[in-house]
Amino acid sequence: MYGPKVSGIGNYVKNLIDNLLDIDHENEYVIFLLKEGFESFSPKQQNVKKVLVNCHWYTWKEQWKYWRILEKEKTDIMHFPNFNVPIFFTRKFVVTIHDMTPWQFPGQKVSESAVRWLAYAMVFNSAVKRAEKIITVSQYSKSEIIKKYAKAAGKISIVYNGVSGSFQRVDNYGIIENIKRKYKIVKPYIFFIGVWRDHKNIPGLIHTFTILKEMHKMDIQLVLGGENTHQYEDIDKAIDESPVMTDILQTGFIPDGELPALYSAAEATVIPSFVEGFGLHAIESILCGTPVVGSLATSLPEVVGDLAVYFDPHNPEDMAKKIKRVLDDPFIKKIIYEKRDKFVQKYSWRTSAVKTLEIYKNTQNEKKKKNK
Repeated sequence: MYGPKVSGIGNYVKNLIDNLLDIDHENEYVIFLLKEGFESFSPKQQNVKKVLVNCHWYTWKEQWKYWRILEKEKTDIMHFPNFNVPIFFTRKFVVTIHDMTPWQFPGQKVSESAVRWLAYAMVFNSAVKRAEKIITVSQYSKSEIIKKYAKAAGKISIVYNGVSGSFQRVDNYGIIENIKRKYKIVKPYIFFIGVWRDHKNIPGLIHTFTILKEMHKMDIQLVLGGENTHQYEDIDKAIDESPVMTDILQTGFIPDGELPALYSAAEATVIPSFVEGFGLHAIESILCGTPVVGSLATSLPEVVGDLAVYFDPHNPEDMAKKIKRVLDDPFIKKIIYEKRDKFVQKYSWRTSAVKTLEIYKNTQNEKKKKNK
């Protein structure tokens, strides 16, 4: 999870590890890393061991080879940062279930293969059933988990994600102009950043953008951040067939260091997801003083509250209406800027690490009691 391109769960893992190692000098940590991460991860702490794992996630190799590597280390408590726990793993573990996207939007490869789907379901079910504790990132995600796994309710703990202190408003004209030039931004723009998956509703956003351009006559651009993996034909089709495609910009992967400037220069950050377990990008945007317009049907109302404007992600007309309202209101940015410092105090990676460490300790104590 370490390396030049860290996003999503990788970002969660990196920040959690960094902060756990900073606050805990008592316990020993074994960190399992792919080659790229193994080479770039160089902890200064003495209570850390890193282990090279040549098994990519969501593969048969992960289930078989990774399992044997894990067993050799004889960990007291293993923390899996996602549901893909090897089904033969025999030791005590904690698992983080970020959301229920794997069930609602399993992805094209899984959907098209009965064998993959069966394996996918088996691994997820096994992880939830066998975990000593389940960490999730919002009340929204906890509720979604309980809908499918009612018996797991008693072992679920909510630990909010944190946000990096690097997300601050950028007002430097030179920095802003350089970042716009790099990504060929020549007009006011609305910003999307995230993985290009079906649950992110990118075709819906493109349809909405077309309405803003053609019906509302807004002279703006849509900047789509993140790598287009071309796994989802409907996304490419929506872009290619849009009558305003010349104003749709695809940036590819954006380094974290460039995100504050892109947030700061945007008119609004749009989060059109059908499912969103936490919505870290919403917090990042608000810290940079940029309004968020997002999906009502996710965790965003819980995490962001009244610092965002919400729409129905299934209704492009409603999406366009809400985005236009934000772009037309000069006072929204002022309100966000005034409230952002108090708001961000809720979301600290250090706090996340402290709460996670407490879950490890409680799990270990319960294990000792059972063994007496």
